[in-house]
Amino acid sequence: MRAIGQWYCHARTSLEMLIRAAGWQPVAFAAAQEFLDCPRSAAPCCLILDIDLPGLNGLELQARMASERREVPVIFLADGSDAATAVRAMKAGAFEFFAKPVREDLLQNAIRDALERSRRTLVHETEKRALRDSYTQLSRRERQVMALVASGLANKQVGGELGVSEITVKAHRGQVMQKMQANSFAHLIRMAWKLGVAAA
Repeated sequence: MRAIGQWYCHARTSLEMLIRAAGWQPVAFAAAQEFLDCPRSAAPCCLILDIDLPGLNGLELQARMASERREVPVIFLADGSDAATAVRAMKAGAFEFFAKPVREDLLQNAIRDALERSRRTLVHETEKRALRDSYTQLSRRERQVMALVASGLANKQVGGELGVSEITVKAHRGQVMQKMQANSFAHLIRMAWKLGVAAA
């Protein structure tokens, strides 16, 4: 759990106590750059972010995170921000936007939901990274075969496309299944679409 903001000391302490009481481990930062300099967490997390920050403001930090830390949902807390600011933050992908003071139960529910989204994103990114690692083990010909069979072509048709025999295609296809650790042909097709390598 990460929190950035210019809250007065007692307000920041109260927020940290609230988060810790719910069973999470908060880490507070005084400014956006301090957060960006911190190593990325491998565990599900979210960012509770104040609009007004020294250096990069909250919206500017959110824009940076959209490209650099997409796995971290952003919950905004703001003092008297107008509706346009809230709309801008939500359009940019904020998970939630609260005006201070915020009800404890609402904030805790938002944190819980944000952490679940972070968990799902991390699982998805881990799976995709494993797929890419497996895909790099394929030879150029095996990648061609994977793309063509995933597009729906039969082995004979793939052989015609590549100028090789059907037996050769079957051999390549077997190697692809093994290297990609696909437990079925349907599983291989799903992998190809997730990687974006299925032929049109």
